[in-house]
Amino acid sequence: MRILVVEDDVNLNRQLSDALKEAGYVVDQAFDGEEGHYLGDTEPYDAVILDIGLPAMDGITVVEKWRAEGKGMPVLMLTARDRWSDKVAGIDAGADDYVAKPFHVEEVLARVRALIRRAAGHSSSEIVCGPVRLDTKASKASVDGVALKLTSHEFRLLSYLMHHMGQVVSRTELVEHMYDQDFDRDSNTIEVFVGRLRKKLGVDLIETVRGLGYRMQAPTDAH
Repeated sequence: MRILVVEDDVNLNRQLSDALKEAGYVVDQAFDGEEGHYLGDTEPYDAVILDIGLPAMDGITVVEKWRAEGKGMPVLMLTARDRWSDKVAGIDAGADDYVAKPFHVEEVLARVRALIRRAAGHSSSEIVCGPVRLDTKASKASVDGVALKLTSHEFRLLSYLMHHMGQVVSRTELVEHMYDQDFDRDSNTIEVFVGRLRKKLGVDLIETVRGLGYRMQAPTDAH
């Protein structure tokens, strides 16, 4: 899962980015509205954390432009506590949720998890596919109740496939959502991670759709 943090306060941006990385997300950073708008317009994100008071272009304008351009990624807006009008303006512009400053980072993480789940059509913090359970809150996975030992890349791959269960996901899409913008991306490595993940799962849930990509679904749904 790939997140964009757009916040001009360098320390707060770093604090949020570090917490997100520790939770298993890939994070890109922007420090003004123009840079944030450009990244959101050109890169695929699973969610965006967007400050309302940004230099170069304010957060309201950024989210309005994204929505006008057809960008549908969930946006969590950071607002000032005493400006209720900012919250209304942010939601009206197309933001999906907001958090007022000052805030606890844990609340931001919880809201980001919820936005990503809802965008993928999941209401619970646990996503289940056959014997596999993904706990999005704890960033852990298990098979038949036995915890899986996964690398960060394997967990990101499993998480993305389970959030998009039943859908064919291309290698390119997986690469775009597993690595940040500065990573030397190679779609061939996805095959390696899929192979490792299949071995660790021990159950045949990840289907290779020839020429298109991969699809994860429970055995009863397989065709």
